[in-house]
Amino acid sequence: MIQGFKDFISRGNVVDLAVGVVIGGAFSAVVTALVDKVLNPLVGGLFGEPNFDSVGQFTIGSGDHLATVQPGAILTALVHFLIVAFALYAFVVVPMNRLAELRASGEDEVEAPAEDIQLLTEIRDLLAHK
Repeated sequence: MIQGFKDFISRGNVVDLAVGVVIGGAFSAVVTALVDKVLNPLVGGLFGEPNFDSVGQFTIGSGDHLATVQPGAILTALVHFLIVAFALYAFVVVPMNRLAELRASGEDEVEAPAEDIQLLTEIRDLLAHK
């Protein structure tokens, strides 16, 4: 069982996932700053509120048992999600796809000419006779 766990952890996918989670956590701080310090003030300037939390807000209950329901908080979270998804796509997925395309196209073009192979073969043979 322990060997199976070691094999599972040592697989590249698990390590890649762990790195992705750490980078995602660090990236979320950047997105939070962008949303809280740039986009929410713009939304506040345009709509009068810095986010959509109060859209459709209502209160239920009476006396000490009041509860405020904010369906607009879902809209705010959705906007944050779309910003994160777009930023990850634009700054991670697209560059990685371009890099993969460059690597794939570069492999076909990097063939050694026949002369180079012949010269290297001759050098190998000369070194082998010494």
